[in-house]
Parts: sequence; structure tokens; C-alpha cells
Amino acid sequence: MSKTYLPPQESLEREWYVVDATDQRLGRLASEVAQILRGKNKPEFTPHLDTGDFVIVVNAEKVAVTGKKRTQKVYRRHSGRPGGMKTETFAKLQQRLPERIVEHAVKGMLPKNSLGKQLFTKLKVYAGPTHPHAAQKPKELKVNTIPGAED
Repeated sequence: MSKTYLPPQESLEREWYVVDATDQRLGRLASEVAQILRGKNKPEFTPHLDTGDFVIVVNAEKVAVTGKKRTQKVYRRHSGRPGGMKTETFAKLQQRLPERIVEHAVKGMLPKNSLGKQLFTKLKVYAGPTHPHAAQKPKELKVNTIPGAED
């Protein structure tokens, strides 16, 4: 009978990475970040465990989208009350809360269970170029997406 693989606890060292979202395509950036949060880039990846690293995304206000998404993509939220649906376009949400755009994209690429909620807490998104996590000595992470946004 085979046993479920469990990586040794000493091999689960958590790294901190910082990603600059300036002129990065939103979906490609989010999928790379989600893979690192999940730990899929590590040899000890285990689907049911949190083996991933922390990710800091800076310059979220400068993230790019292609096509007509800036005016046509709609973000919805509901207060839970009758008639409580609020809608907002990408451009308006980017002016108001640019962090939420990146968080929403990454959250959609994580598992839809308690593990996904736990992984999401390791994502830190900031609108500007500064972040308060210098003490963790984050490594610069180069995301290989296609530069440039407007097609």
C-alpha cells in the first residue's frame, strides 16, 4: 500500500519574492504569482499542503490589460442585501483600489477551499513602489510575461 507523500518539515523553507507589476499583463502576472504561492515551482510540491512562498507585488496601479478590457471588464460585488449588487469597470477600480485588481486575479487562480484561503494570505499587494517587508529580505522575481499592454 502506498502512502501519501509528505515533504520533510525542514525542507519547507519559506522565501519572500518581490514582483514589479509595471507594464505586466494582468493574467500572465497572476498565473506566475499563483504558482509561486502554491509552491508548484519546488520539487517538494504536494497538492494538499501549503509548500509555497510569500509574494509581494508592487506598482499594482501600473498593471496592464489588453484590448478593450480597460473599459469593458466589470468587477462585481454584492452586499448580501436585496438589490445590493455593485459593479465597477477596470478603469474605475484601478483608480480607486488598484491592489484589488491583482488580488482578484490571483485569488481566482488558487484552489477554491480552505487551502486557497491560507495561500491567499501570503500575497501582499501594494499600489506604489514601496512595501514594509524589507526585513524579510525579499528576492527580486523576474516574471517572463510579454511587455507592453496596448494592442
